[in-house]
Amino acid sequence: MSFMKIKIIIIGGFLGSGKTTSILNVGKHLSETGQKVAIIVNEIGEIGIDEDTISSLGIEAKELTSGCICCTLKIDMQFTLANLAKEVKPDIILIEPTGIAFPKQIKDDLAQMNIADTSDIPYMTFAPIVNLVDGDRFNTEIKQIPRFIVTQLKDAEIVGINKIDIADKDRIKDVRATVKNINPKTQILEFSARNNDEQFQTFLSLLSGDSSENDGTKGEISKKINSVEMSEVSTYSAEFDILSQDLNQNIATTISKNILEEVKNRVLNLNLNSDLDLNSNPDFIGHIKISMDYPNEMLKASLTSSKGSPQIDIFEKNKNTQCKLKIMSAVAKVPKDELIEFVENSIHESFTKESIDIKKVESQCNTQQLIDISNL
Repeated sequence: MSFMKIKIIIIGGFLGSGKTTSILNVGKHLSETGQKVAIIVNEIGEIGIDEDTISSLGIEAKELTSGCICCTLKIDMQFTLANLAKEVKPDIILIEPTGIAFPKQIKDDLAQMNIADTSDIPYMTFAPIVNLVDGDRFNTEIKQIPRFIVTQLKDAEIVGINKIDIADKDRIKDVRATVKNINPKTQILEFSARNNDEQFQTFLSLLSGDSSENDGTKGEISKKINSVEMSEVSTYSAEFDILSQDLNQNIATTISKNILEEVKNRVLNLNLNSDLDLNSNPDFIGHIKISMDYPNEMLKASLTSSKGSPQIDIFEKNKNTQCKLKIMSAVAKVPKDELIEFVENSIHESFTKESIDIKKVESQCNTQQLIDISNL
């Protein structure tokens, strides 16, 4: 397979910055221009929400073993790339890392993998390293977890300031100035990935270029940093069977909104432990995602800001599957045991209000074990 040549596009960014929406639009654009595209999605946690969304749109996606892509890269990625090269033979592979990963570390590891063993994986070139930021929420993020956000931005060759359709213009101007101060060399674009606007089309054209360190031997390899630890993010994912076939769009929407609002409110009202050096919980920093399957449709719900409302999207399905709910929560500055309690209580209370029974599906994977193995 060493004669094959594949271009890798990595689109990173903190939780809720719009990576999945961007990846889908990039994938559609490249497919329409005749390129064969494969997508690798990754969530930190045990439940792959984004893979469900991408698959529901008829796009082939490969989900890595649960866990942060930085942590599982050496365990899974070589096998994944070899499999894709053999079975799909793509021209381009789009990679969506978890929001608490550093895209340049991923690129460096892939480049070294490419040099070390071309018999297992094809020759890879790389598009410029991309990092997205939420234009509406950025100022809060950099205030609460500055080291993590700054590290992501310093490595980026392209920074996309996303969600300009909902952010104040003066705020976007401030975000641009901050990004430029952190990384004067990066190329900054402002766009709305959801609206696929004119500026996003400019972003698409830039992805046809090459990374400044394209062969994996130029430049300095990033010092390994534990991105999960630096992000100060606790995560919890779960899956539930819904023991009712009468679920419909209206009920699913009501339940999803209730869950997201309840978790957000409990996070905001939480008094953190004194060892975190905070007297009260900061603004909600993170991302909570829900997917819910019910007859003929799949609902995706998302919340990324304490000031915003849950975002709901509905996707049609070609076949009926068992009704189920998946949730992925990743929130900064909240102890994990508290987050688990908030999520599970909110789910049970929301379904109880609708007189619907649910049953938790036991997880098959331990994310922490994967992280520990990779750190040896």
